[in-house]
Amino acid sequence: CHPCPACRWFPFDSDRHRFTATMDATRIIAIRHGETAWNVDTRIQGQLDVPLNDTGRWQAERLARALAGREAINVVYTSDLLRAWETARAVAESTGAPLIADEGLRERGFGAFQGKTFTEIEAAMPDEAQRWRKRDPFWAPPGGESLTAMRRRVIETLHTLASRHRGEQIVMVAHGGVMDLLYRAATGQELQAPRTWQLGNTAINRLLWTPEGLTLVGWSDTSHLENESLDESTT
Repeated sequence: CHPCPACRWFPFDSDRHRFTATMDATRIIAIRHGETAWNVDTRIQGQLDVPLNDTGRWQAERLARALAGREAINVVYTSDLLRAWETARAVAESTGAPLIADEGLRERGFGAFQGKTFTEIEAAMPDEAQRWRKRDPFWAPPGGESLTAMRRRVIETLHTLASRHRGEQIVMVAHGGVMDLLYRAATGQELQAPRTWQLGNTAINRLLWTPEGLTLVGWSDTSHLENESLDESTT
């Protein structure tokens, strides 16, 4: 018999396996930032600094109230871009958890696409737009980042941050592209696979990290955006 690499106990000892695997795991609440005006306009934000709009700030407050007092959170990690930082700050202030920014959680660098709408990109750069639509994993927008490069950055950042908090729960606030890569990593979806899952603003997504990788626990919970009891005027 050889010990299980995930927990160093012999596989036939199921109780010990389960206990130690849990001790090695990091629970992750992964959240896309709140809405921005550029989200509404379908304008590519990439790594430009765009603030939340009024709806986004309301979403962030609803999220913060939903997590406050109900979740044991050890730390809130966030992309350093403003829309993610504003969302994460609301969560940190409501839960009392420390807030730490990390550039590794940034959105994909979209280079020449940044600041343009989908329609503008297709009109000005039709060939580049076509390669983007096909999800070519090695192609990058002019001056931007390929999907493979972004995946490497995001997954390396995830492992670095999660490995610091084994047996704990952390929040990661980032962007739609980051959420997409986390889902793919947890479910074994290839970069080229069509997206069939939701990436809603401030949706709560739950993952379990171990040194062997990610497991999907729950995805796209937006019940806090429908719960009127979380409004400031009714609490």
